[in-house]
Amino acid sequence: MAKIAIVIYSDTDTAEALGKVSNAFMLALEAVENGDDLKIIFEGAGTKWIGELEKENQKMHALYSGLKDKITGVCDYCAQAFGVKTKVEKAGVPLLSEFKKHPSLRSLFAEGYNVVNF
Repeated sequence: MAKIAIVIYSDTDTAEALGKVSNAFMLALEAVENGDDLKIIFEGAGTKWIGELEKENQKMHALYSGLKDKITGVCDYCAQAFGVKTKVEKAGVPLLSEFKKHPSLRSLFAEGYNVVNF
């Protein structure tokens, strides 16, 4: 069993950004299907994805919904900075603030996770 942490930094405003989230979710789906220990974290401009992915007409909504229980959380500081904290809270996704209101990415390495950034 692999230990995989996917960190999504990509913004929501381009086709490339959508491709990055799609690739992140494909890795996540493969990890789930193989019984891996998986964490998904949204950081930086990536925090804006939660509000977008909650929309039922969004292309990635179904995949997001299927993986939502694997989302460890969203950066508290960045969600506030990008104006999406209320959307994250409404979606029921945890806000992470272990290190100065940010997720502790270092702890992922300390726990033996392979970290992949999108």
